[in-house]
Amino acid sequence: MRLLVIEDEPKLADYLHKGLSENGYVVDVAADGIRGRLLACEGEYDLVLLDLMLPGIDGFGVLKAMRERGQTPVLMLTARDKIEDRVRGLQDGADDYLVKPFAFSELLARVGALLRRGAATSATTTQMRLADLELDLASRKAHRDGRRLDLTAKEFTLLTLLLRRRGQILSRTTLAEQVWDMNFDSDTNVVEVAVRRLRAKLDDPFPSKLLHTVRGMGYVLEDRS
Repeated sequence: MRLLVIEDEPKLADYLHKGLSENGYVVDVAADGIRGRLLACEGEYDLVLLDLMLPGIDGFGVLKAMRERGQTPVLMLTARDKIEDRVRGLQDGADDYLVKPFAFSELLARVGALLRRGAATSATTTQMRLADLELDLASRKAHRDGRRLDLTAKEFTLLTLLLRRRGQILSRTTLAEQVWDMNFDSDTNVVEVAVRRLRAKLDDPFPSKLLHTVRGMGYVLEDRS
């Protein structure tokens, strides 16, 4: 499970990073609202722990941007204990609210509860679609224009990532980390080979192309017709 902590207080951010990492989570940290918004909207996270009082953009601004892009669970962390702040956070799309100071055991319990809830919700949403491309995450099958695409396990994972982040340019480094769980080595062409093989199945048999190369930047899946 990958978590994002958006917290500007260095000691608390380090404390959360250490504690959550020791409990088996992969944790990224952003120290301000601008960086936090970028990571939350463009990264792949199972849960975001979001402070309300942030430099640059406050937690409400980050939450608004997130909800325009998706439904990643959000646990708001704040020193504010006013009822109206909590109500606003929940109304704006936060999934839970924890007032500082808090016991780490309680935070851990709430994180686990939100992740279980998110897993149950996502389990009911297994269909993904772009133009005439259809993916079924439950059966791990892909079709284009009604025709079954014969994909390997890695090709299906790669296509799923590209489809989840449709319209976004994904670098070779991002693809290597997310699909192969490896640090990118410039001497390794595993990404290029996989993209070429995926494109042969996804695009070559069809008149309209969905998988595009952006020179010097990476790859993007989008309908340009």
